Amino acid sequence: MRAYAYQTFYRMPSPVRRAVARLVAPKYLVGAVAVIRDADTPEPSRLLLLRQPTKHGWSLPAGLLKKHEPPAVGAARELFEETGVRLDPSELTPGNPNAIIHPVGVVDTVWFGSVPASTTELRVDGGEILEAGWFPVDDLPRLTRNTAQLLARYDIGRS
Repeated sequence: MRAYAYQTFYRMPSPVRRAVARLVAPKYLVGAVAVIRDADTPEPSRLLLLRQPTKHGWSLPAGLLKKHEPPAVGAARELFEETGVRLDPSELTPGNPNAIIHPVGVVDTVWFGSVPASTTELRVDGGEILEAGWFPVDDLPRLTRNTAQLLARYDIGRS
């Protein structure tokens, strides 16, 4: 039966095959997460975290990519939009692993960078983001579940 299905599929015109593939292929939303450390402090350093009105806990700068947007560009854009911190995408290093696949059809690409907190002004809009601040890695505030899981995956913060 399976062989027959494949034979039928490959006999279809190319545009029809593409349409069928799009219909049955899994769909994902792709986002970018920025893990930004304070370049002024020695390791284990401090992390830039955000507090959003709809979340219970602090989180990392993150958001969905725009159509055809390279992930590092998306991470830099979200970082700027949410905190006012401007980093060139080339200054971001991909995490290892770079992509985290969540069970709900979301894929996050993770990017690491650093800026000197002493000379970096944080700006939030008060709507999407209520606060932004620097927190010691070994004494993080209450985090959202997703943020805690992501940081644990990279062995950052609480053990």
